[in-house]
Amino acid sequence: MRNVFTYFMLFFIYAILGWIIETTLVSIEKRKFVNRGFLIGPYCPIYGFGGLAITILLKNYTKDPIVLFLMAVICGILEYFTSYIMEKIFKARWWDYSAKKYNINGRICLETVVPFGILGCLVMYVLNPITFKYLNMLSNSMLNIISAICFTIFITDNIVSYNVISSFTKTVKTINVGKIKDNTEEITKKVREVLIGKSFFNKRLMEAYPNLQAKIKEKARQIAQKAKEVKTEMSDKVESMKEKITQSASEIKDNIGDKVEEMQKEIRKKPSKKEGK
Repeated sequence: MRNVFTYFMLFFIYAILGWIIETTLVSIEKRKFVNRGFLIGPYCPIYGFGGLAITILLKNYTKDPIVLFLMAVICGILEYFTSYIMEKIFKARWWDYSAKKYNINGRICLETVVPFGILGCLVMYVLNPITFKYLNMLSNSMLNIISAICFTIFITDNIVSYNVISSFTKTVKTINVGKIKDNTEEITKKVREVLIGKSFFNKRLMEAYPNLQAKIKEKARQIAQKAKEVKTEMSDKVESMKEKITQSASEIKDNIGDKVEEMQKEIRKKPSKKEGK
């Protein structure tokens, strides 16, 4: 049982370290503090799962650093499927490497996969020995208490953050109900204003993942385009029906005229009573 708590704490520690790495790099790039991660707390679960996967799956490759590096690169698959699953669940892409060379569907690229190999070696040769050393110094009761507290915080954070993130889809739907316009800039601006105005967590999410704005904009563009297509299709159908009705009315009018003319001819041909006498 101690191993379970130890591995959970390992996951939690690497999730926090991942958040520190992400926040530091992005903050330097943006030249301002950016609180990364889709959760409220200071942790990025993908790094926790990555560190845990490297620890468990690659422990037999520590004797050969080159093999360990290459095997750790495979952990980029985790990033790919994380991006795919989150996009399917929340209808938004959280990172996009489409502009970078050697990318796969914009979810992973060579520039980000190679560091996985470096981090794999760092985890196995430096971080794991230090982390396990200090975790093993804790008594069973202390380890259990710390793990329980961290687990409770993490699960609560996931529940709250999920509800916050879900508001993206709801907000887009709310804004577009009965108000679909062919003006994606206006829709995107409105979505951003509503989300930022809702709460601090929404604002933080928008600042941490600016690519979400592009995703929302694209969604709004698709909705507007679909509305435009439907409008055009309806207009074409109305025009077509109008032409058919006009044509049918003209044909009916011609048929009535022909019938009337035939009846008049019949009347003229029919002898009158005086002529019969």
